Amino acid sequence: MIDRLAEMVGHDQSKQKGSLIIGIGDDTAAWQGDSSVQLATVDSLVEGVHFTLDTATYEEVGWKALAVNLSDIAAMGGQPEYALVALGLPGDTDVEDVTSLYQGMMALAGQFQTHIIGGNIVSAPQLVISVTVFGSAINRDSLLTRSAARPGDHVAVTGPLGAAAAGVEMLSKGLEFEPEVMAALRKALLRPFPRIDEGRLLVEYGVKAAIDISDGLVADLDHICEASRVGARIETDRVPVAPPVQTSFGERALGLALAGGEDYELLFTASADCVEKVSKVASRPIYVIGKVVTDGKHQVTLVDSQGNPVSLSGKGWDHFRMERGRR
Repeated sequence: MIDRLAEMVGHDQSKQKGSLIIGIGDDTAAWQGDSSVQLATVDSLVEGVHFTLDTATYEEVGWKALAVNLSDIAAMGGQPEYALVALGLPGDTDVEDVTSLYQGMMALAGQFQTHIIGGNIVSAPQLVISVTVFGSAINRDSLLTRSAARPGDHVAVTGPLGAAAAGVEMLSKGLEFEPEVMAALRKALLRPFPRIDEGRLLVEYGVKAAIDISDGLVADLDHICEASRVGARIETDRVPVAPPVQTSFGERALGLALAGGEDYELLFTASADCVEKVSKVASRPIYVIGKVVTDGKHQVTLVDSQGNPVSLSGKGWDHFRMERGRR
């Protein structure tokens, strides 16, 4: 199995020219450094916690395992370059299944010129995938961070929300919808698309504060508020809810968009002028949903179009809430 995976990854590396010196096959990978700022991120998916093979294919799991890391690079305004993959596998895992998992990762990696350059395999009671991605940014001034939001900034997102959380509901509860709706929700959950291009565009037009929506819109905006020591006021009527969620989940749709998580769109704050410039050149709609405000509690407030408070039960994904198969 290791030989087969090395052959798959090695074929990809043979097509690359540039900074990679040693890829898979030695004790470490090696590449030539440059003057850019280096980025690194790591994330893990655990069977029974983040996914279940009853409802996801190995290829989908592979795609998502890499996607969640690429999304972190996108949220910093960077370019992903290399990935390391560590697998924990039950002893009865089929080699073809692991091949499919790698095919899912490589299909996504190829879209962003990202190369898998090594990793590790160990025995484990259930499937565990841990991916480390290295990337780069032009310089330290070009980094998007959680601590750069300022009062008066607009709060915006790069796309509709709630489809991934709706996908969890659909798969875990065996819900049936129109075929095109089911396909859209499944894709949103299991094949999210990292907003690398959008992240670089934000940097180009002067945005300073951003985060990717993994834990949920409100939870992740809370992270920005805490890091920036500001508050945020969101008009729930302006939050873009994915159309398949709106049509299939009715009055629950807004809650899924606000707190569901795993949308992997970018949430950012910037001046009105800056957001307008980004909106004019972005390849996808940019949605302004609120403003950054001065708030000693450093928290998110939800209101409707009339300014009336809106309550929300639960803010987003809790990493230590033990719900098997939740994601």
